[in-house]
Amino acid sequence: MPRNQIEKHTEKLTEKEMKIDEYGENSFGYVYVQGENTPNSLINEALSEAGGKPKYCTIDDYSTKGSGRAKPEFLITLAADLNTIIVVECKNALSKHCSENLDHPKDYAIDGVLYYAKYLKKYFNVIAVAVSGSSKGQIYSNSYYWACNQTEYYELKKAKDIILEPLNYLKLVRGERVQKEYSLSEVKITSVIIHNALRSNKMTEKLKPLFIAGILLALQDNDFCNDYVGTTNFNTLLEQCCSAIERVLSDGEISQQKINEIKNKFREIDSIIGLKNEPLSNDKSLRWYINQLEMKIKPMMDYVGNTIDALGIFYHEFISYSSGDGNSLGIVLTPQHLTEFMAEIIQINKHSRVADICCGSGAFLVTAMGMMVKDATNEEEIEYIRKNNLYGIELDSDIHTLALANMIMRKDGKSHIIHGDCFDDNTISQLTNMRDSQGNNIAINKGLINPPYSQDDYAELEFLIRLLDIVEQNGEVAIVCPMSCAIGNKYKDLRKKLMENHTLSAVFSMPDDIFYGQGAGTNVCVMIWKAKIPHNSSYSTFFGFYKDDGFVKKKKLGRIDAYNKWEDIKHKWIECYNNRAVIDGLSVLKNVTYEDEWLCEAYMETDYSKINEQMFVDTIKDYYSYLVKKGG
Repeated sequence: MPRNQIEKHTEKLTEKEMKIDEYGENSFGYVYVQGENTPNSLINEALSEAGGKPKYCTIDDYSTKGSGRAKPEFLITLAADLNTIIVVECKNALSKHCSENLDHPKDYAIDGVLYYAKYLKKYFNVIAVAVSGSSKGQIYSNSYYWACNQTEYYELKKAKDIILEPLNYLKLVRGERVQKEYSLSEVKITSVIIHNALRSNKMTEKLKPLFIAGILLALQDNDFCNDYVGTTNFNTLLEQCCSAIERVLSDGEISQQKINEIKNKFREIDSIIGLKNEPLSNDKSLRWYINQLEMKIKPMMDYVGNTIDALGIFYHEFISYSSGDGNSLGIVLTPQHLTEFMAEIIQINKHSRVADICCGSGAFLVTAMGMMVKDATNEEEIEYIRKNNLYGIELDSDIHTLALANMIMRKDGKSHIIHGDCFDDNTISQLTNMRDSQGNNIAINKGLINPPYSQDDYAELEFLIRLLDIVEQNGEVAIVCPMSCAIGNKYKDLRKKLMENHTLSAVFSMPDDIFYGQGAGTNVCVMIWKAKIPHNSSYSTFFGFYKDDGFVKKKKLGRIDAYNKWEDIKHKWIECYNNRAVIDGLSVLKNVTYEDEWLCEAYMETDYSKINEQMFVDTIKDYYSYLVKKGG
């Protein structure tokens, strides 16, 4: 039958969000459109009895109806429950979502879908879904459950303004875990929505990720997930969150001091007047934020087919937005694919003991833990890894709390993240004197680090030296740092000190815009060092020109692997390094001292046949942009 042209945009949006592939048979059941006949005589009878939606009709009035047959936008049957059906009504305009008394079924989405439901519930349990609006960023959606032959219905409050897949509506009704396939665009969009909402609430940039971390921790508690939606008072909900955080963390492995630190940071939201005064029934209220995370992000974590760390990617994306120009949080996040490359290039496995002495929010440690767990063969090994193989230091108190929460959300048992200064001997001693759960002294054999850039007190290579000093002999450290660390005279003394004690295994020149979107315009390289073995000038260091990682810039999504090139490129890069292969335009081997340049560009042969006029123009433009940016 022809579709209602006015509402087609809303219907298309609903189809996409519900993941309706086609009309008729789907994996979850069958989809019928615009009141078409179904093979189920009870559905047909109910739609015929309802007739066309009347202009005016109260919920309890069964005598007033329009002519013809009822034509809901979608009617969905479920293979998992033949006694439950979903009925959907759409309106293009937000102003047509509901009337004051729900008594205008022809003109309003909620009124209309409840009109259909009151006839269908004669034979079925009915999930009634009303959707209004024509763009994902601006929709209203309300869902209701009307049990078969019951006089009362109730709202599925957790699905407010969120469109779910059909089986997830059923799970919601049953009190089961909602699950959702991983979607990078959904993660990024949710990050932006929540970040912008918090900005309108006047929440500080430092508090935003701590606030989100607290909610994600609380959502791991089943009692909290069941109870929060019924809470109507801000102070009560705040205390419920804190109690849930306490329950999640109180397993005997996290110290009470650390638990109190996280709870106290979360309680700072009590000072955000805009958030505190927002009624819990409204968007941008505390309950709304909890609901957004539970229904949009947590289902990706719980989806049985997901191998991707959806929570980690969301958290990373959210902190990226909160980092703003790179100064508000004091950290620049290392892109996930770069942390993966660095962890793989130094061959982290289940036997690795990894340290990051300026760990920020914990991105390297999270990546390392993921690789270790993947290498483990049983739950006992995984448990040992989480409790004993990851160590960090972070100076900033707020970011330290962030790192703690980030690791704990991934079931990191002991969470050995020390709040301290990595240049303080007492802090380093605290780290190196730790013992594992079996009472053995730890021996750190791997290091990953992205030190603060352009600091007044310590240079980037000084952080590297400090880390290499605590890694056991022959252990490996990977650092991402500005290219200026590898060339010129400014850091020559530090390069000399490094080579006197450690071996430079490799240097990779990374893509110019790898930190795109974080206010960090510095060109960077990755260095690989072997600890406590002085560099031999006859040793050939590997230099890689690893400038093309396959990522592209996409509007609203940032720099992404849009064409799925990264895995193949990463494999080629790592294989080239492991084989110490010399490939034109990609890699060279060179004997170097501290006085030489440590970048591939200095030693590669230039193929002038590949240079053209456009490349020259682009280079001039890039240089001019650089001068403008630097005020030159």
